Amino acid sequence: MAKNDAKGRTGREIDLGPLDGFIGFNLRNAQESAFRAFARHVGAEGLKPGRFAALMVIQHNPGLTQMDLARAIARDKSTVTPLIQDLQRRGLIERKPSTVDRRSMTLRLTAAGEATLAQMLGHAQEHDRKLDEIVGDHKALFLDLLKRVATEIS
Repeated sequence: MAKNDAKGRTGREIDLGPLDGFIGFNLRNAQESAFRAFARHVGAEGLKPGRFAALMVIQHNPGLTQMDLARAIARDKSTVTPLIQDLQRRGLIERKPSTVDRRSMTLRLTAAGEATLAQMLGHAQEHDRKLDEIVGDHKALFLDLLKRVATEIS
């Protein structure tokens, strides 16, 4: 197994001990690296992968509720509410009372949201091609394992 190449301020390699072999630790590091690379590539201020995911899910499910969105992108209410408020403040989504349950709000992309998502999608696809290069022929297995972790760990 390859050692983590974390280095301290002195340039000395940092021994991670057993962390180096923990899937959760390495999964989180990979996620953070991928998120930073995505943000650099997209370049839109504050439009991080979570916002991209939310816009994509809303586009493909117009009229879904905030709670349905939270479940779809694996967020809890305390984190999805500020995300939705930010997207609404940017003029990318609109919230309307549900016709089925007046206590719920439904979500739709605005024209600006559609345009922003289209722009982000091109960047996301290019970013994902780089990840495909890393994973290689194991993409289907890798995605299956990630999905199993997401559904079976909780």
